[in-house]
Amino acid sequence: MTNAAVPLVPRDAATVMLVRDGESGLEVCMQRRNLNSDFVGGAYVFPGGAVDPGDISPEVEQVCVGRSDADASQQLGIESGGLAFWVAAVRECFEEAGVLLAIDAHSEVVSLADEATADRFADWRHKINSGAATLVEICEAEGLRVMAGDIHYFAHWITPEGPTRRYDTRFFVAAAPPHQRPVHDDGETIATIWINPTEALARQKRRELDMIFPTIKNLEAISRFETAQELRDAAAVIANVERILPKI
Repeated sequence: MTNAAVPLVPRDAATVMLVRDGESGLEVCMQRRNLNSDFVGGAYVFPGGAVDPGDISPEVEQVCVGRSDADASQQLGIESGGLAFWVAAVRECFEEAGVLLAIDAHSEVVSLADEATADRFADWRHKINSGAATLVEICEAEGLRVMAGDIHYFAHWITPEGPTRRYDTRFFVAAAPPHQRPVHDDGETIATIWINPTEALARQKRRELDMIFPTIKNLEAISRFETAQELRDAAAVIANVERILPKI
């Protein structure tokens, strides 16, 4: 008698497409994963990763603005805990790209234009990467609030059955802060580029950029927009995000 294989439950994850307007129109931030990574090593992806227990803590709602857990959960179609996906997207973006989607006590988006401020947040980035600090602790210490209301839910992809590592990933869209520059962490990510979605797809077809299927499909989805504002406006009014579960 043989035991039937038990399907692997996908781990919750969140990814954010940072967008801006560049010389070629709409541009999105992409990062190359470490070649030695055991998950899509060498591929170009958007900043993101798994939802951690700290992202689900009761304290996170207190440091978010523009979206409650009830609102977030309703939009994701789950009973509770939806805000954790927004928080995970912000945390991962800060860890991997050094970009913090938050506002200060004056409702101004965090600026790292000042060298001393940039150095201080670089230290925070190191601490959150090492586990010495949490996003909630950073927000409380700096008097910040996560810009949950300005981060828009865009797509939902689940890794197909079969692979040993599976993710239930929510994709979000957010404007890149004007006074912050994405920089890879030289750990999980080893390169950072700003690129027009159409150009990214062309380079993928020429095998210049390695990408996984959900990344390609999301690039196709945002490539029809000419500006970052058009994309963000469209994402803000999406009423129902279809869950996509490819089959191998």
